[in-house]
Amino acid sequence: MHVKALPMRWKSGDNYCYVLTDDETSKSWLIDPAYPDDIVDYLKHENKTEITAIVNTHHHYDHAGGNGTLLKTLYRNVPVIAGKQSPFVSYTPSHQEVIQLGSNVEITALHTPCHTQDSICYFAQDKKTGQMGVFTGDTLFISGCGRFFEGTDPEMIKALGTLMKLPDKTVVYNGHEYTKSNVRFSKSVLGTQNQALNKLEEYCKTHEVTTGVFTIGDEKKFNPFVRLTDPNVKLATGVSEPTEVMAKLRSMKNNF
Repeated sequence: MHVKALPMRWKSGDNYCYVLTDDETSKSWLIDPAYPDDIVDYLKHENKTEITAIVNTHHHYDHAGGNGTLLKTLYRNVPVIAGKQSPFVSYTPSHQEVIQLGSNVEITALHTPCHTQDSICYFAQDKKTGQMGVFTGDTLFISGCGRFFEGTDPEMIKALGTLMKLPDKTVVYNGHEYTKSNVRFSKSVLGTQNQALNKLEEYCKTHEVTTGVFTIGDEKKFNPFVRLTDPNVKLATGVSEPTEVMAKLRSMKNNF
């Protein structure tokens, strides 16, 4: 399988759209195409694959706002796979439902309510090559997580726990490029001795794009939101019960 990241609002924002492709059949999913004007040239002139579905990780405008325009222009007969609150949704997969893309790519829908109640992450596996990737929207970021706009601390613990059960080699494709700011916050929590975090910081100094580079295994090493029992995290938050730690971490990040 192949994943093409398409930055959107790159001068004024930080969004990612993705084209996920089964190489053998050249069939693709278009994931979170929120701002069509930023990606239409690629889709019209460079994309050589067949878009078989528009897919949303959640209903927020900066992820699902392009559905209507694309359905009226480039992809008139394409289904929209998403949670029930997304605009123009035609199919909502159940939790852990597996959807086939082309010949070799199997995609498992993982319901992860918290950032929004309709948040769905999509775990893709190429059965031929063994490649694995997960499209996390605003649930999991590199060394961070999304705000709890519609959910609770226990819900985010559960959502991130679902993702952390994926194989360590699973590549993370997140919804926004927040890594540099996340690193600064993570270092304030985990300290300067976390070698994985130090390597991530060095990577950020020379790379603007970090999506599609790091894995679930990496997140376990440098993401404080999945390290709630880490002594440094407990020390930084001043609490020890996991739900309280998560609540304090999110509050600290919101005000960082």
